Amino acid sequence: MSKNRLSKLARKLRKEATEAENILWYHLRAKQLNNLKFRRQQPVGKYIVDFVCFEKKLIIEVDGGHHAENNETEKKRTQWLNDKGYTIIRFWNNEVLQNCTGVLEEILNYCQYIEADGQ
Repeated sequence: MSKNRLSKLARKLRKEATEAENILWYHLRAKQLNNLKFRRQQPVGKYIVDFVCFEKKLIIEVDGGHHAENNETEKKRTQWLNDKGYTIIRFWNNEVLQNCTGVLEEILNYCQYIEADGQ
């Protein structure tokens, strides 16, 4: 997929965000979480990720059931992103909807782990 088509798809995904994505974005946007800059529905290579902090090379995915259905494709995507140095953490939609505070704490823990690990 061309870069232009990928960017258009990312814009479309931002407009069509799920409720869980919108709630998490509310807390991640404008450097609200530990002064870290996150982007949403961002192209990374040939993939679009839900949220990314380039400074920490951290990707956050908020998943519905469709990710479980596409297991082999998801494995290849994850491997490619890991090979590029990204850490990926995943949350189910219901986790964000029912325990957003816990999700944010877990994201912060990953960010601190990445700092301590020297990455």
